[in-house]
Amino acid sequence: MKTKQIPLMGVAAALFLALGIQHSALFGQGSLTPPGPPAPTMKTLAQVEPRTPISGAPITITNPGSYYLATNLTVSTGDAIVIGTNNVTLDLNGFTISSTAASPTGFAVRVLGGVCNLKVMNGFVSGGVTNSGSIYSGPGFQYGIAFLGLWPSNVTVSGVHVSGCMADAINVGVNSYVESCVVQSVGGYGIVASTVKDSRAVACGQTAISGSQILNCTGESVSSGSGIDASTAINSAGYSKYGVGLSAGAALNCYGSSQSQGLFARTAQNCSGYGDSAQGLCAQMAVNCYGYSRTSYGVHATCAQNCVGYSSSGAGVYAEAIAIACFGCSSTGPGIQAYIANSCRVWCGTTNITHKYDMP
Repeated sequence: MKTKQIPLMGVAAALFLALGIQHSALFGQGSLTPPGPPAPTMKTLAQVEPRTPISGAPITITNPGSYYLATNLTVSTGDAIVIGTNNVTLDLNGFTISSTAASPTGFAVRVLGGVCNLKVMNGFVSGGVTNSGSIYSGPGFQYGIAFLGLWPSNVTVSGVHVSGCMADAINVGVNSYVESCVVQSVGGYGIVASTVKDSRAVACGQTAISGSQILNCTGESVSSGSGIDASTAINSAGYSKYGVGLSAGAALNCYGSSQSQGLFARTAQNCSGYGDSAQGLCAQMAVNCYGYSRTSYGVHATCAQNCVGYSSSGAGVYAEAIAIACFGCSSTGPGIQAYIANSCRVWCGTTNITHKYDMP
């Protein structure tokens, strides 16, 4: 008996019908014509690196944008980089801007007056100026990063080291921010900005760090300038040879030292000061503070609370109004001198108190 063979196409059709698959679903329904040539997949150079390299100096930046150093820059006189427009970011990219001018001249980065929205970061400014005592001399820049004319605004300087300039190192005007910068051996101001954070300026010919808000900083002046001069200083230390070590409207967790006055503030809390020829610590309100002076008051305040003062020849603690829970010592004068003293103790020396409460 012969077996009837079913054509292959018949088998496939029967299978499709059994599975519920329509014949039309087996074939493409769209056009097979390509929509067009392939689109480019490579990025342009501007997309890969949307910044402008700087490979030589002097140069003036006149267009907004982002710029970066591609190498170290050296000038023999005058300015290295001038920023003359708003909205500029300048990345030093770890390189150094230096000057070999025999007599200090020009700026490493000159900011023209009145410009705004600038950022300078990540690099070095180097000159050959050194100091002997408070005398500065040598080659290099007059200024590091500073402005000429009207104050610039909204300027940020971050991660820049400046050394060996005859005048100011970083001076960037109002509404400005300086962070993580280091300054050494400059004949003028170290850092001047609205807010200065996590920075250090030493061996400065004028005030080392000056600003409205100063946080976690160290400043040293080798002349009559202040180590730190602030509206508010927090967790900071200032040193001065002949001026005030640290001067602030409000000082918190701060230290000041000087051959003159150590620390001066309207309010001082958790602070200490050392002064040689003037007060160790002087404040209208001093709380939890310590002061030492060789020739004047250890702590001098209108009101002093929980303070400790020592003096070799003046009063240990001198409170013009009231001293509360204070300890004082003086080698040759009163340990405590106050109009009102409450719960105070004298380690050594005499007392000069008009009204005593809860004390011998």
